[in-house]
Amino acid sequence: MNRCTRQAPCALSPNRSGFAALLAFALCAMSLAASGQATSARPFPPQAERGVMQVTQPPDLLLNGKPDRLSPGARIVGTNNMLVLSGQLIGQKALVNFVREPGGQVHQVWILTEAEAALKLPTTP
Repeated sequence: MNRCTRQAPCALSPNRSGFAALLAFALCAMSLAASGQATSARPFPPQAERGVMQVTQPPDLLLNGKPDRLSPGARIVGTNNMLVLSGQLIGQKALVNFVREPGGQVHQVWILTEAEAALKLPTTP
Protein backbone atom coordinates (compact mmCIF):
# COMPACT_ATOMS: atom_id res chain seq x y z
CA MET A 1 0.00 0.00 0.00
CA ASN A 2 1.45 3.35 -1.05
CA ARG A 3 1.18 6.12 1.53
CA CYS A 4 2.80 9.47 1.93
CA THR A 5 5.19 9.54 4.82
CA ARG A 6 6.23 12.49 6.93
CA GLN A 7 9.88 12.12 6.00
CA ALA A 8 9.44 12.43 2.22
CA PRO A 9 6.90 14.77 0.71
CA CYS A 10 4.35 13.07 -1.48
CA ALA A 11 4.48 14.00 -5.16
CA LEU A 12 0.69 14.43 -5.24
CA SER A 13 0.35 16.74 -2.23
CA PRO A 14 0.35 20.47 -3.13
CA ASN A 15 3.03 22.79 -1.88
CA ARG A 16 1.03 24.53 0.83
CA SER A 17 3.00 27.77 0.97
CA GLY A 18 2.94 28.15 -2.83
CA PHE A 19 -0.77 27.36 -2.93
CA ALA A 20 -1.51 29.91 -0.19
CA ALA A 21 0.50 32.58 -2.03
CA LEU A 22 -1.33 31.84 -5.27
CA LEU A 23 -4.69 32.01 -3.50
CA ALA A 24 -3.80 35.34 -1.85
CA PHE A 25 -2.68 36.77 -5.21
CA ALA A 26 -5.91 35.66 -6.90
CA LEU A 27 -8.04 37.24 -4.17
CA CYS A 28 -6.14 40.54 -4.42
CA ALA A 29 -6.48 40.57 -8.21
CA MET A 30 -10.23 39.95 -8.01
CA SER A 31 -10.76 42.68 -5.43
CA LEU A 32 -8.79 45.18 -7.55
CA ALA A 33 -10.79 44.25 -10.63
CA ALA A 34 -14.08 44.62 -8.75
CA SER A 35 -13.10 48.00 -7.32
CA GLY A 36 -12.05 49.19 -10.78
CA GLN A 37 -15.42 48.24 -12.23
CA ALA A 38 -17.34 50.08 -9.53
CA THR A 39 -15.62 53.41 -10.20
CA SER A 40 -15.80 53.49 -14.01
CA ALA A 41 -18.92 54.56 -15.86
CA ARG A 42 -20.76 51.76 -17.62
CA PRO A 43 -21.44 52.03 -21.35
CA PHE A 44 -25.14 52.53 -22.07
CA PRO A 45 -26.80 51.91 -25.44
CA PRO A 46 -27.51 55.00 -27.57
CA GLN A 47 -31.29 54.50 -27.29
CA ALA A 48 -31.18 54.61 -23.46
CA GLU A 49 -33.45 57.12 -21.74
CA ARG A 50 -33.15 58.56 -18.23
CA GLY A 51 -35.86 58.69 -15.59
CA VAL A 52 -36.87 58.16 -11.99
CA MET A 53 -38.21 54.66 -11.39
CA GLN A 54 -40.29 53.44 -8.49
CA VAL A 55 -41.49 49.82 -8.44
CA THR A 56 -45.05 49.66 -7.08
CA GLN A 57 -46.04 46.01 -7.53
CA PRO A 58 -43.86 44.01 -9.93
CA PRO A 59 -44.07 44.15 -12.91
CA ASP A 60 -45.87 47.50 -12.48
CA LEU A 61 -43.85 50.63 -11.80
CA LEU A 62 -43.91 54.39 -11.95
CA LEU A 63 -41.49 55.93 -14.42
CA ASN A 64 -41.19 59.70 -14.05
CA GLY A 65 -44.44 59.56 -12.05
CA LYS A 66 -46.42 57.81 -14.81
CA PRO A 67 -47.60 54.18 -14.69
CA ASP A 68 -45.48 51.80 -16.74
CA ARG A 69 -44.66 48.09 -16.85
CA LEU A 70 -41.59 45.85 -16.98
CA SER A 71 -41.45 43.46 -19.92
CA PRO A 72 -41.30 39.71 -19.35
CA GLY A 73 -37.63 38.93 -18.79
CA ALA A 74 -36.74 42.52 -17.93
CA ARG A 75 -33.33 43.01 -16.32
CA ILE A 76 -32.53 45.54 -13.62
CA VAL A 77 -28.82 46.13 -13.02
CA GLY A 78 -27.75 47.72 -9.71
CA THR A 79 -24.98 50.21 -9.05
CA ASN A 80 -22.55 47.32 -8.50
CA ASN A 81 -23.39 45.96 -11.98
CA MET A 82 -25.21 42.93 -10.58
CA LEU A 83 -28.81 41.94 -11.26
CA VAL A 84 -31.45 43.22 -8.86
CA LEU A 85 -34.91 41.69 -8.49
CA SER A 86 -37.79 44.12 -8.95
CA GLY A 87 -39.32 42.93 -5.67
CA GLN A 88 -36.30 44.26 -3.78
CA LEU A 89 -37.04 47.78 -5.04
CA ILE A 90 -40.70 48.10 -4.04
CA GLY A 91 -41.40 51.65 -2.87
CA GLN A 92 -37.86 52.93 -3.52
CA LYS A 93 -37.17 55.72 -6.01
CA ALA A 94 -34.03 55.44 -8.12
CA LEU A 95 -32.52 57.46 -10.93
CA VAL A 96 -32.12 55.05 -13.83
CA ASN A 97 -31.23 54.69 -17.48
CA PHE A 98 -33.63 52.38 -19.28
CA VAL A 99 -34.36 50.87 -22.68
CA ARG A 100 -37.80 49.88 -23.95
CA GLU A 101 -38.63 46.79 -25.99
CA PRO A 102 -40.38 47.22 -29.37
CA GLY A 103 -43.75 46.68 -27.65
CA GLY A 104 -43.13 49.72 -25.42
CA GLN A 105 -42.52 48.00 -22.09
CA VAL A 106 -39.38 48.72 -20.06
CA HIS A 107 -36.89 45.94 -20.83
CA GLN A 108 -33.44 46.93 -19.51
CA VAL A 109 -32.80 49.16 -16.47
CA TRP A 110 -29.55 50.42 -14.95
CA ILE A 111 -29.67 52.03 -11.49
CA LEU A 112 -27.19 54.90 -11.70
CA THR A 113 -24.31 55.72 -9.39
CA GLU A 114 -23.73 59.36 -8.43
CA ALA A 115 -20.93 59.62 -11.02
CA GLU A 116 -23.15 58.20 -13.78
CA ALA A 117 -26.04 60.46 -12.79
CA ALA A 118 -23.77 63.50 -13.20
CA LEU A 119 -23.03 62.52 -16.83
CA LYS A 120 -25.44 63.55 -19.54
CA LEU A 121 -26.84 60.97 -21.92
CA PRO A 122 -25.53 61.34 -25.47
CA THR A 123 -28.16 62.76 -27.79
CA THR A 124 -29.14 60.70 -30.81
CA PRO A 125 -29.05 62.49 -34.19
